[in-house]
Amino acid sequence: MKVSLEEVTKVFDGGVTALDALSLEIQDGEFFALLGPSGCGKTTLLRTIAGLETASSGTLRIGDRDVTRVPPGARDVAMVFQDYALFPHMTVADNIAYPLRIKKVGRAERRAKAAATGEGLSLGGLMERRPAQLSGGQQQRVALARAMAAQPTVFLLDEPLSNLDARLRLEARTFLKKLQHDLGVTTVFVTHDQAEALALADRIAVMESGRIRQLGTPREVFQRPANVFVAGFIGSTPMNLLAGECVPGDGETATSWGHQIDVAGVRLPVPEDIVTELTPGDKVIVGIRPEYLTESEDGIKGTVEIVENLGTTSLVTLTTTGPSVQLTVPEGREPEPGATLHVTPAPGRLLVYRADDGELIDAP
Repeated sequence: MKVSLEEVTKVFDGGVTALDALSLEIQDGEFFALLGPSGCGKTTLLRTIAGLETASSGTLRIGDRDVTRVPPGARDVAMVFQDYALFPHMTVADNIAYPLRIKKVGRAERRAKAAATGEGLSLGGLMERRPAQLSGGQQQRVALARAMAAQPTVFLLDEPLSNLDARLRLEARTFLKKLQHDLGVTTVFVTHDQAEALALADRIAVMESGRIRQLGTPREVFQRPANVFVAGFIGSTPMNLLAGECVPGDGETATSWGHQIDVAGVRLPVPEDIVTELTPGDKVIVGIRPEYLTESEDGIKGTVEIVENLGTTSLVTLTTTGPSVQLTVPEGREPEPGATLHVTPAPGRLLVYRADDGELIDAP
């Protein structure tokens, strides 16, 4: 079922604006992630879709139905909370069946549906246990089973993996992706973990201060962040953001328009698709992901300050004449601290942002 928001605003008592005239359309069957730092409004948005918060203004639709003022129980959505919110005195079977009990489904039917749903999530041998007798991963599956048993038109997931340890999170992430794919139910997933959003979502809305700063596929927001906020937030290793200036060009990296970008005392080529958007004297911010920086004979010069082992790669931090620069190097090719390196962006991997507003300079 499609979820649509038109100019939705939420202002709490005291004048705090959590959602600022936000418009968004989530497609039927889509796995959609709301991503951002604490306080950005992502959980408020999820709770507004659920009906646990009421929009101060704007319109919210599920399918073709306006549910802006419809109570939570009549919206046909199911929510999985961060702490799972299981009833401690109930068995797994009773927890799963609870939404059906509220809907006044007969006892035999709801027990049958609970058993079938639990079996589908590998809970068959745990149905008579209580939450305190389950691991974190098992509790998470019970919470998902409870949501599934109600057969909602929309799943709402509020950081359901955050209470799991690293190994279980990876297992649960794979399980959740497969489950959503098999069910085909529209799913809205809130997380502050960009790795989870990139791995799970069909599309991501990156939020800041109650607004969407970028909306796109995981590949789009990773490879072409729309502004410096998204560039600094997305990626397990943050993007290098280096102040620069467009200058008259000379040498091999000068464009057909005769200019380059001066960064940390080194002249870099202006990407060909935006040469007409820059003139000498323009202040810019150059964005380069650590994964897309390579060692070279010339380029940005730095001294190796820190080497961090990431497993199959290492993250190297260089001190330069300007801000620090980070790059990743393959396993076994780590430089020694104190060594001097020159690095340059891989072809086509340089992004340029305007210094005044931090927005990506795109082709005209």
